[in-house]
Amino acid sequence: MAHKMHAFEDRAALAAALADRVSAELQAAITSRGSASLAVSGGSTPKQFFEALSTRPIAWDRVVVTLVDERFVGPDNTRSNHLLVRTHLLQNAAAKADFVPLYHPVASAEEAAELTTAEIATFGKPFDVTILGMGNDGHTASFFPGGNHLAEALDRSTPRRVMTMEAEGAGEPRLTLSFSALCDSRLLVIHIEGAEKKAVLDKALSGTDEAEMPVRAVLERSKTAPDIYWAP
Repeated sequence: MAHKMHAFEDRAALAAALADRVSAELQAAITSRGSASLAVSGGSTPKQFFEALSTRPIAWDRVVVTLVDERFVGPDNTRSNHLLVRTHLLQNAAAKADFVPLYHPVASAEEAAELTTAEIATFGKPFDVTILGMGNDGHTASFFPGGNHLAEALDRSTPRRVMTMEAEGAGEPRLTLSFSALCDSRLLVIHIEGAEKKAVLDKALSGTDEAEMPVRAVLERSKTAPDIYWAP
C-alpha cells in the first residue's frame, strides 16, 4: 500500500499543517454532503494539533466527532481520551461539534461496545477523517500486540463496530473501532512525533507480522492510502 510521508521541522508546524488539512477536508464534506465526521485518537501526541484545529473557522455545528479508541474509564478520569478531547479539541470554534464518546457508565466494556456500535451506525460510513496514533509497541487504535480480540479487530470482513480489547500493554480494558470502520476513511492519517516513534514506524514498514506490529494493517491493508505526519 502506498503512503505519503509529511515531515515537518517541529511539532508546532505539524500541528498547524494538519489542522489546516483536516479542517479543509471537513468543510469540503459539509459543502458536498451537509455534514462531516471525524474520528480522533488519544495520548499526549495530538494535544497541540487538537488546539490548533479547535480554532479553525468551519461549520462545526455540522461535524460529528468520535474517538478511535478509549479506556473503559469515566469521562473525568485523567486517563480517558474523552477528557483529552473535551479539554483540547471541543473548545473555541469546535465547541459547537457533536461529540459521541465510546464510554458509557454501564456494567462492562462489552455492554458499552454494544451501545456505541449502535450510535456510530448513524454516521461515519465512511468517516471523512480519521486520525490515528501509534505506540512504541506498534499498536494503533487499541489494536495491541497480544490483544484478546486482535485477529477479529484487524479482519476487514468484521462488521463495522466498536469492540473490546484487553492486552498486557493496554492497562485498562479498552474500547476500539474495528479496522473495518477505519480503513476506508476519506482521509486516513497516522500522526507520530519524535525519533523513537519514527524508528518504530520504519520497523513496521519493513516487517511482515501484523500480530507483532498491528499498525502494519493500516500501512498495508487500508482501502485508503494513509498519510503519515511526523515531526522530530
